[in-house]
Amino acid sequence: MRRIHQGTAHVARRGAVLAAATTTLVLATSAAHAAEAHGIDGAALTGWWAIPFVGILLSIAIMPLAVPHFWHHHYGKVAAAWGVAFVVPFAVLYGAGPTGGEVLHTALLEYIPFVILLWALFTISGGILITGNLHGSPRLNTSILAIGTVLASLIGTTGASMVLIRPLLRANDERLHNVHVVVFFIFLVSNIGGSMTPLGDPPLFLGYLKGVGFFWTTIHMVEETIFAAGILLALFFVVDRHLYHKDEAFKALRDPTPDTPGIGIEGRRNILLLLVVVGGVLLSGSWKPGISFHVGGIEIELQNIARDVILLAAGITSLFVTPRRIREANEFGWGPILEVAKLFAGIFVTIIPVIAMLKAAQNGAFAPLVALVNHADGSPNNAMYFWLTGILSSFLDNAPTYLVFFNLAGGDPQHLMNDIPWTLLAISCGAVFMGANSYIGNAPNFMVKAIAEEGGVKMPSFFGYMVWSFGILIPLFGLITLVFFRW
Repeated sequence: MRRIHQGTAHVARRGAVLAAATTTLVLATSAAHAAEAHGIDGAALTGWWAIPFVGILLSIAIMPLAVPHFWHHHYGKVAAAWGVAFVVPFAVLYGAGPTGGEVLHTALLEYIPFVILLWALFTISGGILITGNLHGSPRLNTSILAIGTVLASLIGTTGASMVLIRPLLRANDERLHNVHVVVFFIFLVSNIGGSMTPLGDPPLFLGYLKGVGFFWTTIHMVEETIFAAGILLALFFVVDRHLYHKDEAFKALRDPTPDTPGIGIEGRRNILLLLVVVGGVLLSGSWKPGISFHVGGIEIELQNIARDVILLAAGITSLFVTPRRIREANEFGWGPILEVAKLFAGIFVTIIPVIAMLKAAQNGAFAPLVALVNHADGSPNNAMYFWLTGILSSFLDNAPTYLVFFNLAGGDPQHLMNDIPWTLLAISCGAVFMGANSYIGNAPNFMVKAIAEEGGVKMPSFFGYMVWSFGILIPLFGLITLVFFRW
């Protein structure tokens, strides 16, 4: 994982090249295939077409650890290579028209809105600076984690993590035992806290783009979220209190960041801009003017265009109204969001045949998986949906995993919300909650790890972190299964 702070000019040049290449590809595809109909027969595909999708996810999981230097310089090329590994053979066998139509459909209706939301939240939250340094007592630490858990559903797990991790590190920098503080922060703020709205975590926003109601998760996931967060906060307080008292005999003679009487917030205008983002997302779900435009045969509704314009305008406004010193104090750089944009471009392309095969259900290559998540009478096995979604989300990124099981359950949002809501709930909980099981389960996890290590915290290795997560979270998820998903 690269350092969080990178040269803005260098990244801007790379971003401009990427944007130009993407625009050229989209326009060329649109012009060449405007008359082509969108749709792939998933029943006609074999499981071999899933290799590029599995390949890119395994690359994300393994290469940053096995070949970090290569990955740091070439992750975009790796993602592009896996995308080409699907697009070129598929175009040769099934035609450039259907292939181009699918890529354009995915880009316009899923990928671009997904990246715009993340970019807006990342940019605006990077303009909010928490100043001051309070003493990292168990009560204060638990309060920060609780606030961050709530905040994650309002400004996203990435936004909440970036706003709060540095104040939390400053508060605990004199303590001998502070690794657990960051680990529980990843559990709660970087993952579980984002479960209440589509703004909170990328999987839920993808569900929103697919037609799941904005407040559906707020209403249906509240019990599971409070249950999980409540147990983790209580456990953290007990552990932190025990280690805090052990630390008393080992405190450093001089605190590197001395305590202050209170804390402050700079960049308050960005808080208003976050509300604008929330309003823009709500607008696209509630305003239905019945007006749409066609680009390359793909229908784009006016309310979705309006949402993306509002989000882009809010992010750009943040760049103009936020003093440079605030972003410098936050060590703000474009590196993390650029990495997400490049990697997810490859993921969204390579997942196209996987989703088509899953939509084919019993007639597709993934029929055994369909059988695994269903009871003998054909009804969904919600416990299996929860665990399979969660296990894959732990290691293969939770956003595409959510899409896989969303489509495995039928892919019809109205059917999922109204007829089998517990299945959609199990998928949503599995994707959001179990993204905390490893550093690669959710984008903020590795960002928080990198920032903590820069701050002097000796974070556990990839497998060392899993000792924490499996020891604490797996029993918790087992309890959640018994309470909520046993039928």
